[in-house]
Amino acid sequence: MAWKPYTPEEARAVREANLEQMESQLTRRVDELVTGDQWLEAMRFAAQFRGRSFLNTLLIQVQHLNAYSEGRVPTPYPSYVAGRSDWRKLGRWPAKEQTGYLVRKPVVERYAATNPASGRWRKLGSREKPRPGETVREKMVNVTYGKVWDVSQTDGEPVPERPRPAVLVGAAPAGLWDGLAAEVGQQGFTLRNAPNVLALDGADGVTDYTTRETIIRADAEDAERVAVLAHEVGHILMHDPEAEGREPHRGIREVEAESAAAMVCAIYGLDSGPSSVPYVAGWASTVKDVEPAEVIRRTGERVRRIVLKLLDRLPEPVGGDGSPPPPSPTNEAPQTRTCAQQSRPAARPTLAETEAVRL
Repeated sequence: MAWKPYTPEEARAVREANLEQMESQLTRRVDELVTGDQWLEAMRFAAQFRGRSFLNTLLIQVQHLNAYSEGRVPTPYPSYVAGRSDWRKLGRWPAKEQTGYLVRKPVVERYAATNPASGRWRKLGSREKPRPGETVREKMVNVTYGKVWDVSQTDGEPVPERPRPAVLVGAAPAGLWDGLAAEVGQQGFTLRNAPNVLALDGADGVTDYTTRETIIRADAEDAERVAVLAHEVGHILMHDPEAEGREPHRGIREVEAESAAAMVCAIYGLDSGPSSVPYVAGWASTVKDVEPAEVIRRTGERVRRIVLKLLDRLPEPVGGDGSPPPPSPTNEAPQTRTCAQQSRPAARPTLAETEAVRL
């Protein structure tokens, strides 16, 4: 039986239902972070899917766990996540019984101006080209939704496997200390060692913004020293008193620095061990005039952006960013299906089945 297109009323109902479902799932996951001690788990998960916004990683995480509890996926953690067209490029497609995961997708409008300093921008139509000499900028005006699928929810050609970083305990990934140390110097700080925690008043590492020094205890294993250095680099990049936009709340500064270290360690397969990050509800609820859930949203995305910039100046990580590897240039995945594949019943499309733009 052929399906008929949605009427405008039906399309609107689908869109509103999906938006409500997405926001409900996101609120649930954020509330878990506010009232529980799962913050670093969420940050490590975000590190593995760092190509997507922090909020989208929360959405993917909670929906994949739901799918696992319902027996629709084989593992509690996703491996590769992508939209329909990206899977199609690899010769795969979503399985009929898999609905995919809702993610946030920006609605962007374009504006053009001959003299940007004047502040006079005109909105461009969807296919309108700017006039000669005009500067174009984009502005996110709203949020809608798209859908992505884990590889376990798709059928088709085999997916190339990326190498996975080995989990290191005690040892440090090759080149990571040197890369972080170079970043300390690049930011105008001097890196030196202290003999032990007693020399640092019980701390594993400190950053002194007055003397422009970063000091790390020397009597720890290499892996622990790298994790501590990543924490201090997080402070340098986000919390220098001379820098603009410095977070004024001390508790959040510590959480941001430790979150950055947790993400860096997760990306390089480093076992960072237990953490002393304060209970999330404790610091999030002390920020004046801001809801704890909003603090969590801002903090997670701020840390993710800083870590992404830092990665550009560190050794190339072994693993990917949660997206499937691209098809090999010499052996590209087929763009058409076999007869058996083509006879597969098609599910009725919905407006939600659009590509997820990575926020």
